[in-house]
Amino acid sequence: MRILLIEDDLNFCETLRFQLEQEAYEVDVCHDGRDGLDLFLQDAHDIVLLDRMLPTMNGLLVLQKARQAGISTPVILITALGELYDRIEGLDAGADDYIVKPFAFEELTARIRSLGRRSGKWEDDNLLTICDISYDCNARLLSGSTGSIRLSGREGRLLEVLLRSFELVIRREVLLSRVWGVDAEVEDCNLDTYIHYLRKRLSYVGSTLALKTIRGVGYTLASS
Repeated sequence: MRILLIEDDLNFCETLRFQLEQEAYEVDVCHDGRDGLDLFLQDAHDIVLLDRMLPTMNGLLVLQKARQAGISTPVILITALGELYDRIEGLDAGADDYIVKPFAFEELTARIRSLGRRSGKWEDDNLLTICDISYDCNARLLSGSTGSIRLSGREGRLLEVLLRSFELVIRREVLLSRVWGVDAEVEDCNLDTYIHYLRKRLSYVGSTLALKTIRGVGYTLASS
């Protein structure tokens, strides 16, 4: 699961990132409102943790602009402002949940799990079964009617993203961000190479699923 953390308190931010990574979350960090909005609009994350008070653009405005652009990624507002009015204002701006500093890390992770279950963007279950294949995300094991094969880390992450958005078209830039990371320097052709690898892996296990190219847009994994 990939989390976008937009927070300007550097020490708090690094501590929280470390704790989240210890729980096996992938975390991208930004300390500025405008830059955070740019990352938010990439629609490359499963959940956004958004500080309310940010330089260049406050968190509520970041959230409003993302929602206006059609980004539905679940958002937890993190702030020191805990009055009833502040919570209502944040929820009305498009937040899905609200947590007030200081908070227990265990409460935050519980809220993350709850939002994940509600959003349907990801599952706690690491065994994904679609049509004629199953994929164990932890073991990176793809299985089908004619056998099983263990995928590389990059292949596994790409397949997981495609499976969790089954039959939806995913833009190239979103796949690059989700699989390689928002700050990674990666050539666009690398994605095509790994798509080719995945098609071979699906064929090897006897799957009839089609990994389709949507020209000029991206890819979709769908029934053939």
